[in-house]
Amino acid sequence: MSVVTLIGSGQMASALTFPLFENGNEVRLVGSPLDGEVIAGLRKNRYHINLTRTLHEGIKFYTNDQVHEALKGCDLVVCGVSSFGVDWFLQEMIPIIPEGVPMISVTKGMLDYPDGRLQVYPEYWKEHLPEGSTLQMYAIGGPCTARDLSDHDHSFVGYCGKDMKTLEWIRSLFQTDYYHISLTTDVIGLEAAVALKNGYALGTALAIGLKNNCGDDGIAHVNSKAGLFQQSVKEMDELLAIVGGSHKMIMYAAGDLDVTVAGGRSRSVGQFLGEGLSMPEITERLKGQTLEAVVIATRTARAVKAMAKAGKVKAEDFPLLLHVDKLLNEGEKVNIPWKSFQTLSDDAVK
Repeated sequence: MSVVTLIGSGQMASALTFPLFENGNEVRLVGSPLDGEVIAGLRKNRYHINLTRTLHEGIKFYTNDQVHEALKGCDLVVCGVSSFGVDWFLQEMIPIIPEGVPMISVTKGMLDYPDGRLQVYPEYWKEHLPEGSTLQMYAIGGPCTARDLSDHDHSFVGYCGKDMKTLEWIRSLFQTDYYHISLTTDVIGLEAAVALKNGYALGTALAIGLKNNCGDDGIAHVNSKAGLFQQSVKEMDELLAIVGGSHKMIMYAAGDLDVTVAGGRSRSVGQFLGEGLSMPEITERLKGQTLEAVVIATRTARAVKAMAKAGKVKAEDFPLLLHVDKLLNEGEKVNIPWKSFQTLSDDAVK
């Protein structure tokens, strides 16, 4: 048995308590400073008010001011914050992780820089580790919704990190007959793949909103959604190469894209844009929800435009991304650039 401390009681971190606990580990779930109501509910009856599932009896729940107690004697730390908590976790949590205890993260997203560089969060954290820190960092990516995982639906994900032996040990804590895990040392590739899918899920979901506007016109409109899906995969594959990730990681981007378009906040933003709502209207409608898709789409488009200005890429290779950026940040209405998706035969086989 190992002791696993999860910091951040969001939906995915909380869902991961199911395989961890069922594998016989001691599981400690710590709320972030924003999770007070969640932890209070879990202590009352183990019901997670956002995940809408009841967690296993025997899991230990801690408020954020009890994090030092939750870290005592732990063997692994799980970072369970959203992308909006990246700097908080870096400044407040990473310095107090016990020496020799590795960390694995479920946080998704990338940062962009003025020169167009895109950086995944594990690399960002690594660059800013406290002096003398030997913390080993790993990450989780792939198509997996928290509620389906809680319900034991078969889920296939990837865990990444530089030390394969430690990665295999981490997998042994999580893997079950329903939670399947592949391993890779391509941290940049996996993390970039699953970050990009949020922005492109928004773009793909435009077709859902456009269909809703048509009402029951007798047309299924699956062709248009599929067209946006395949253009998303094409552009994500090109971006993976730009950031230095392996082409093989596109499988996680595609799988996660499918899951995200099926439901969630990223889909909602794209659907509402397709229905003709403005971003201020969408923000008001989704008030209180973290819109990570908007952030990653904006950052990625900004990076592409910076690289295009420097002559490193061609902006016309990313028509869907740049159209989404105009919808989000310039107030444009949906007018999907279908002809821009067309390629010559030699381009299509690159």
